[in-house]
Amino acid sequence: MSIVGLGPGSADLLAPAAREAIKRSRVVVGYRRYIQLMDQKLLEGKEVISTGMKGEIERCQKAIEKALIGLNTVVVSSGDPGIYGMAGLVLELIEKDRLEGKVEIEVIPGIPAFAASAALLGAPLMHDFSVVSLSDLLTPWELIKKRIKAALHADFVLVIYNPKSTVRNWQLKEVLKEVESIRGGSVPVGIVRNATRKGQKVTIVKARHVDPDSVDMLTVLIIGNSQTRMVGNKMLTPRGYMERFSSRSQPTL
Repeated sequence: MSIVGLGPGSADLLAPAAREAIKRSRVVVGYRRYIQLMDQKLLEGKEVISTGMKGEIERCQKAIEKALIGLNTVVVSSGDPGIYGMAGLVLELIEKDRLEGKVEIEVIPGIPAFAASAALLGAPLMHDFSVVSLSDLLTPWELIKKRIKAALHADFVLVIYNPKSTVRNWQLKEVLKEVESIRGGSVPVGIVRNATRKGQKVTIVKARHVDPDSVDMLTVLIIGNSQTRMVGNKMLTPRGYMERFSSRSQPTL
């Protein structure tokens, strides 16, 4: 049984190993939206099992059942399956039902949305960074907020997943208040919607100018640290090479 990362959405960014795993499979299991985004030729002749939001346990259980009867089964996740994906849930279900050793698991990585977004923005993740999802469906908001404040105080570049939904439309405003309070309103914020997919939009603004109403679940935000700056129309968080190795910083012999 393979758990596969589809990458950020573009067929060009689907890893060859992931593509081959899907081609070999008899059964493909995944969230309905991600199944629809796939190259449909890869699904020809296969049994496809899909569910909507909140159907994660159901579809992973079905995938395990298919694998147990000997069918080559693939569970697909967007981005990387081990980053907010299905790899963890599959392993939890195997642990719960004591199926260790009965189902062989292969996790095939994919390009995560934050990496695709960072590439479109320039080089904002050249130094230490933290990734936090604002979805409080599985994690209490108070814990999410605690992690965000800790990352901001520690001067991590901060990546925000799932910033806003139709119901959950207030959290991003709280986060932006913390950003301005701790890091200042001039820090660059990259806003990427539908990275590498149809409808892609890339924007960079100062923190004080972020419009929460322009953000949705398909958006990733990358909030710079105290060193992040603009180089032309690209974000840069320097790693420190120039300060450490530039001839200007070398001691005179």
